[in-house]
Amino acid sequence: MNANADRVPWRTIVAYGSPGVGAGYMYLVVNLYVMKFSTDVLLIAPAVMGVIFSVSRIWDAISDPMVGYLSDRTRHPMGRRRTWILASVLPIAGTFVMLFSPPDDLDKAGSIAWMAIGVIGFYSAMTLFIVPHMSLGAELTTNYHERSRLFGLRHAAFTAGSILALVSMQIFINAEQEGPAVARATASSLAWLAGGISVILIVYAVIKLRERPDFQGRMKSNPFKAYADVWRNHHARLLIIVTFIENVGSAAIGALTLYVAQYVVGRPMLAPLMILSYMIPSALSVPLWIPLSRRFGKIRLWVFSMLLTGFSFGGMFFLPFLDETMKIWTIFVLAFFAGLAAGCGGTVGPSVQGDVIDYDEYLTGERKEGAYFAAWNFVFKSATGVMLLLTGFVLQFSGFTPNQEQTMTTQIAMVSLYGAFPFVCYIIGAVLFSRFTLDESAHAEIRAELDSRRGAATS
Repeated sequence: MNANADRVPWRTIVAYGSPGVGAGYMYLVVNLYVMKFSTDVLLIAPAVMGVIFSVSRIWDAISDPMVGYLSDRTRHPMGRRRTWILASVLPIAGTFVMLFSPPDDLDKAGSIAWMAIGVIGFYSAMTLFIVPHMSLGAELTTNYHERSRLFGLRHAAFTAGSILALVSMQIFINAEQEGPAVARATASSLAWLAGGISVILIVYAVIKLRERPDFQGRMKSNPFKAYADVWRNHHARLLIIVTFIENVGSAAIGALTLYVAQYVVGRPMLAPLMILSYMIPSALSVPLWIPLSRRFGKIRLWVFSMLLTGFSFGGMFFLPFLDETMKIWTIFVLAFFAGLAAGCGGTVGPSVQGDVIDYDEYLTGERKEGAYFAAWNFVFKSATGVMLLLTGFVLQFSGFTPNQEQTMTTQIAMVSLYGAFPFVCYIIGAVLFSRFTLDESAHAEIRAELDSRRGAATS
């Protein structure tokens, strides 16, 4: 296939990636701070928050497949994806504000109920956006390497939003030092600002992007057959298994970063810089991974990123046994290499998923990006829910006490989830994914057949 075939213009890449800034901001704040905001400011038990996050994953078993399937089946002049993306605007902004604006007069039960509704509502609203948005990305181009370029720039935008969130994280940490009332007011003000900006970015994308009309109406299956097709696709099945293993390993990283900074490293004020040392190489390395994927192949490059991630976080296990200076140097260096690996995975991962969807069209004649990205999104969030539930109970039963110096037992429990467990999971994921066979040459054969069928249908 011609390297310039189905090339994506820059204006489309910018429009597609722009909502990622707001989504990246919100996801980082929710994943890193809601647990700590709930335990340290609202004084909700960690195990209770772990149960709330786990229940939200159970609901995802219904919401993710439903949104994916309905998105595939939607017929609308605006398109089957942008309709859902536009519908997500107000729910995303509203639930994000809700999470950080609990009324001051709520009792303990009321606070738990408020946060439960906020957490479940936020992730549900994000499903309305993420599944159609990722599906649209796979439709904007069918070129093997252009997909890496498109999703790579989306990853950079998402990471840029996460970097902006670090400014808020520093403000949150400073506000906590001044007491719960200041922390509440600060979190609420920033949530309103972020919600408003996200609304603008999503609406901008909806206005500027255009969908391929030939893909609309190409999904005829009932929901059970659609998701059975996903599982029968052996390339997709392998990706689902690897995605679950990877995200089980990485889920605790987001939830525990602030805890590790405060209770293991002993320098809570360095937490935003630690995260920044991960985010900057993740975003800035995207232009590096795109040409490398052309030279070495997306599959080998993704396997490399899994191994690099595993060894980077695996080194975090030794933090409690180091002196303070070595702790700081170690976590910054390892976070840098983990960020490089994240840039690679964020660039080539969704691109490979798009190739797998082309293989499904080859088998079934349908275009059901929504079903596929719903499956991967559900697996991602299910793995996160499992680990957040485990993290909450591990903290609770290892003797964790908020805002106090932790015992060595508690610190080891933290770094076991933060370092040793991700190491094992990413190594297993890399070994399994090395068996993936849908490379560039195999994809070229599939695209040639699909293009031939399309030509015959229109002639």
